[in-house]
Amino acid sequence: MTFGRNCLAGVAPAAVVLVAWSSAAFAQSAGGCQAEVLQDPPRTVLTCPNGVKITAEEGTNFNLLDRAAAAGPEAATLDGNALLLEAPAGAVEGGFEVVTPQAIAAVRGTKWAVDVAGDTTSVFVVDGRVAVSRRAGERGVALGPGEGVDVDAGTAPLTVRRWGAARVAALLARFGE
Repeated sequence: MTFGRNCLAGVAPAAVVLVAWSSAAFAQSAGGCQAEVLQDPPRTVLTCPNGVKITAEEGTNFNLLDRAAAAGPEAATLDGNALLLEAPAGAVEGGFEVVTPQAIAAVRGTKWAVDVAGDTTSVFVVDGRVAVSRRAGERGVALGPGEGVDVDAGTAPLTVRRWGAARVAALLARFGE
């Protein structure tokens, strides 16, 4: 896994399809992904041709990055609220990334959640492994199942923690899990 690699670096703008999503845009499919709007709790599930599945809680603002324009997204930028992601091993060459104002979370095949609230990005791993680093690119951490990290704009080393059942349940409930 790559720590601190910016998913937008070195990509020619003409070769990138950015698909912006917000709660108002969920009724349509884009970037080759099919959208399904669900309730209780309100969320949208995007199922993409490359096998990536993205669940966005209501009100989440994010962009999908699809360099191949038909294969499905390779990355997402997330500005607020939360995404639950499933990226099967081999679905995205080099892994799938989520870039937030504070962090970059990259995987090769797993299920994980990324939540942006205020000045903090929280990343939690359900299954598999996720590499997380600050946007500044310093040394990151690797998370395994049941582990999470809170990334702020500071410079202190990132601390991996096993999340308590209540915190995990509260986060996953936002996705109907």
